[in-house]
Amino acid sequence: MTTSTGSEALDRMVEKLGSTADPKRRYEYVLWLAKKLEPMPAEQQTEAIKVKGCVSQVFVQGRLDQGLMRWQGDSDALITKGLLALLIQGLDGLTPEQVQSMDPAFIATTGLQASLTPSRANGFLNILRTMQQQARDLAS
Repeated sequence: MTTSTGSEALDRMVEKLGSTADPKRRYEYVLWLAKKLEPMPAEQQTEAIKVKGCVSQVFVQGRLDQGLMRWQGDSDALITKGLLALLIQGLDGLTPEQVQSMDPAFIATTGLQASLTPSRANGFLNILRTMQQQARDLAS
């Protein structure tokens, strides 16, 4: 079951998650991603980059570097931070157009919905949509 998102890094992570039958292992992987995410300095965590519609505090900031998107972000909840890390790694180095055209259907392929509460699954989608909006704003 191979889904192509347009990002090799994201495809690898989606494949890893989707090929794991055990929900506990998926959670462990997401937590591992969270621990690897560079913390975002508190003074950069502003309302302007806060993800709307998330139960936890989530901040994500995209910037353009030679035509490619570079991301940083943080969250106060470890699982959410792991989901954010997955998207940051997966969308880093793509063009704004590639980020904007990312189909959220890949989320189903991860198998994470079965493990996530509805509010977390919705938050995951809101993080992706926020990143897509930032890419749209930077491209114009």
